[in-house]
Amino acid sequence: MLKPCLVLMSLWVATVGLAQSQSQNQTQTQNQTPPQGEPITIGAILPFSGGLELFGEQAKAGIDLAVSEINAAGGVYGRPLAVIYEDNKTDPKTSVEKANKLIRQDGAIALIGPITSNARDAIQPTSARFGVPLLYATNYEGGVCPQDNVFAFNTVPNQELAHLIPAMAIRSGKSFYLFGADYVWPQKMFEAADQLIADIDGEVVGKSLTPFGVKDFTPSIRQIMRSEADVLVFALPGADGVTFMKQAIELGLTKQVSIAFLGFSETYLGVFGAQSDLDIWVTVPFVSTLPAAQKFVQAVQASDKNIQGVSHYAFSHYTAIQFMANALNQIDANQLSAKSLSQELSSTGVDALTGRVIMDETHHVSLPMYLAHSQGERLEMVLPLGIKQPAPNCQR
Repeated sequence: MLKPCLVLMSLWVATVGLAQSQSQNQTQTQNQTPPQGEPITIGAILPFSGGLELFGEQAKAGIDLAVSEINAAGGVYGRPLAVIYEDNKTDPKTSVEKANKLIRQDGAIALIGPITSNARDAIQPTSARFGVPLLYATNYEGGVCPQDNVFAFNTVPNQELAHLIPAMAIRSGKSFYLFGADYVWPQKMFEAADQLIADIDGEVVGKSLTPFGVKDFTPSIRQIMRSEADVLVFALPGADGVTFMKQAIELGLTKQVSIAFLGFSETYLGVFGAQSDLDIWVTVPFVSTLPAAQKFVQAVQASDKNIQGVSHYAFSHYTAIQFMANALNQIDANQLSAKSLSQELSSTGVDALTGRVIMDETHHVSLPMYLAHSQGERLEMVLPLGIKQPAPNCQR
């Protein structure tokens, strides 16, 4: 555990660093003329319908802010970045259709998105076939390899679960119930959780997966309550997760268990309401209440008046675009292409809000991680966990 003085010093350094960076950006913006060249097109495939629009909106907010800042500072070699958004409707087949359109018709130099692993896996062969890098900024179950031409900007299981499970055992107890959606991300996350729980001599007292679209979770909630688990490991994203949690509050489950919430977005708390009995714990690479995050949060909210809260999904997509722009600026202006971008992405980095983000040879990033806890409608940092290296578990 870090000593309080070191924690405060770390946060002070991060805050000062962000302020200096933004001051430099403001100076650059004042000295730059708007980019006038041919736009560099980025294709964004995100869910704006189908149940995961909460995540799509957060991702778009981060992307829009990054593009706005980059273009205000002169773009890339005098060329503005332009984003074409496509709604994949939280559907893998639609995702492939949109990827083909963005690459073949719109000439996208890179794709960013989607949210679900099923949609990512569906798009990947198309992006790889055309040599267009896929920037994936959502936490996921691992398994993507460098040859897949996917660049991951969020967490894999060892960066999230490996710290969350032991923390829950210390704070709440060693009996766990695992509940999530029936698709690859919860399935693989629960496999990792099984081993981590065994490593701490804990017990999995129940596990169940549910299809998307369920309206009444009463039977599942009753089953979890009967298990008398200390901790609910929860991996049900989007609208279904909100529905479950509201019903869990009404039925009293949230008074009985602590919740280790995977794929958590801070915007959930505003939807749940200021429930004092919500004992939600997360490990995330960004917490909006950190001093170092305040200017970013304010900038996102100023650029999008409709945004409800700012989560690490906005942060990770913002970082991915900044990372891509930095890579483009390292390439000769006459050699800009999807292929040269893919090559440069493998060997570059960017100064993000919480520290230097560097892509390693696995096409995953090391990230500063935080243990955080819900406090009404806010998420508060409990402990900084330091920079955590990814262990993506390539499946080739």
